[in-house]
Amino acid sequence: MQPNTEHASAPQLPGADREIETLTEFDEVTARGGVAGYRVQAVDLTQRTSALLAADVAGAVFLGCPMGQEAADRVRAAGALVFPPVPGLPFNPYRELLYAPDDLFAGLADGGYEATPDAHAYAWFQRTKSDGDVFASMLRAIHDDSISDALDELLVGARVVGVMGGHAMARGTDDYAGAARLGRELARAGFTVATGGGPGAMEAANLGAYAAPFDDDMLAEALELLSKAPSFTPSVTEWAAAAFAVRERWPSGGSSVGIPTWFYGHEPPNAFASHLAKYFANATREDGLLARSNAGVVFLPGAAGTVQEIFDNATPNYYESRGEPTPMVLVDRTHWTEHLPAWPLLKALAKERPMESRIALVDAVEEAPKTLESLRSA
Repeated sequence: MQPNTEHASAPQLPGADREIETLTEFDEVTARGGVAGYRVQAVDLTQRTSALLAADVAGAVFLGCPMGQEAADRVRAAGALVFPPVPGLPFNPYRELLYAPDDLFAGLADGGYEATPDAHAYAWFQRTKSDGDVFASMLRAIHDDSISDALDELLVGARVVGVMGGHAMARGTDDYAGAARLGRELARAGFTVATGGGPGAMEAANLGAYAAPFDDDMLAEALELLSKAPSFTPSVTEWAAAAFAVRERWPSGGSSVGIPTWFYGHEPPNAFASHLAKYFANATREDGLLARSNAGVVFLPGAAGTVQEIFDNATPNYYESRGEPTPMVLVDRTHWTEHLPAWPLLKALAKERPMESRIALVDAVEEAPKTLESLRSA
């Protein structure tokens, strides 16, 4: 989050160079003379009172940084803006980094899913989303903007392939295993796999990316272990615990991104995405996921949500509003031509437009990686 105005005496610093997100960064910058013009985000400064009393802070913005009262009074008087932490929230609206699975599922082993920060944040959202409280809606907006900022920083220079699909795809099925192999092959090819961050097809693709550094036997064994808890219903606790058991047996898996939402609170995030950009606003989440899939999107069988994502992705490709159209691969001919006939409409939209050479329909998930690569070079 970067305001559009600067204090007259603040240095003009480019992009992320203006952000301080760790105590180490704060110490390094203050050692060079001060934090004038910087944005200090969610850094605990309670032990840095002496530095704050001495540093040049003109034009600095402190976002959710705990600090002593003397320090807070001084930096305000010296020309800084201070947005203090908000007590009693189950989340940090000024969060500087994306979530990790351990962040959202903390307390799972002791108190079950209901005791986790993820469940507490959803409960807060349910209490506040319809009460018209401008303060609550402002906190949600600040949080989501912080998440977008962290996500953009993570993905600088990455070749991102989105994998979309339904949450109902159960562990232990051939479709789930196929989605996992897809995620693994994409990760091994050097792509960053990005999904909606939830269960089903989304979890499977993130699992595949997690499995990429290991031998092929690991994925087969992991799929077998996960099949004992095939769905997040009736127990999110058992479903999540099975994933963490896999992570414990094979630590240090490959990285990928999940972009879930508390809007669909009945869908928990999955534990195989190393980075979770969880949003309150589903519209921001969906558009952001597709916009960041700069190397293309693979659409696995799904229902209304996946259909929406197909055409959310098709629209900027049709108008070229994000530049050159990106590849779109739909998997399962029967599903997308008979059950939910999105393919004929997509093909009609693309006719005689640049996106026409960037769309494809394949019968099986195993065809998707090569098809995606061929569309990228078209």
